[in-house]
Amino acid sequence: MKTAIIILNYNDYPTTKDMLEKIKDYNSIDYIVVVDNKSIDDSYQKLKVLENSKIKVIQTDCNKGYSYGNNYGLKYLENKNINYVIISNPDVDFEEEVISQMKDDLKDDKITLVAPIINQKGEKLGGWKLPHFKEDLISNTIYFHRYANKLLKYDDSYYQKNLVQVDVVSGCFFMINYQRFKEINFFDTNTFLYYEENILSSKLKKYNYRSYIDTRILVNHNLSVSVDKSINKLKKYKLLKDSQMYYEKKYNNINIFQLFLLRLFYYITLIISYIVLLFRRS
Repeated sequence: MKTAIIILNYNDYPTTKDMLEKIKDYNSIDYIVVVDNKSIDDSYQKLKVLENSKIKVIQTDCNKGYSYGNNYGLKYLENKNINYVIISNPDVDFEEEVISQMKDDLKDDKITLVAPIINQKGEKLGGWKLPHFKEDLISNTIYFHRYANKLLKYDDSYYQKNLVQVDVVSGCFFMINYQRFKEINFFDTNTFLYYEENILSSKLKKYNYRSYIDTRILVNHNLSVSVDKSINKLKKYKLLKDSQMYYEKKYNNINIFQLFLLRLFYYITLIISYIVLLFRRS
């Protein structure tokens, strides 16, 4: 069973290089594809030097975000007879046993996608429930947005088995059946950043393809600051809400009144955010 990994880089050569140094000799990985998402520094040129028979470094024609960049790598693999593909951020640290276990999990035909527990700043993260209009509306309200996140979390007791089915897994690291991924046309490229996982989950559900968390394996997500360096907080918030609007219209099929409410709450929160930012600068 051939396995590939796609690593999306943007202005973060040191982190991506460190990851390549660690995983380049993993026998459980047949192809390593680094997609440079049109970095504006010299990342691509530096990474290109690291190419060999196993590592391929390619560059997108423009930076259109997470989904577009990963799809660029996924399409590159179309003629490589790949069975499984790993989508990974460059700031994820994992051992080879993680890959072997996930490959073993995917031998079960009922499993299309599998992910480990994510250790992020000491917090153990599993999957979450697919949001509906109610949760997304609450997420646009001041003070109550954290309640929306709680509504989407599975209880800790849910993770008692070795394999548990979930709606959504983190996009920072997962393995998926390549042919089924191709069947649903990979990621939806209509978002730049955020909500990619929810959208992917919606697409998989339409085909009755299931996602699982393997609670026996764990990876460390070190939260690289490359995105923070490139996009300020206010712009990230706007990107998040643009993606949320798209998800609700396209995948939850909300009506005009629901869309109006979502936009109204969004703009109120955005105005308040601008005011807070101005006060902090003064």
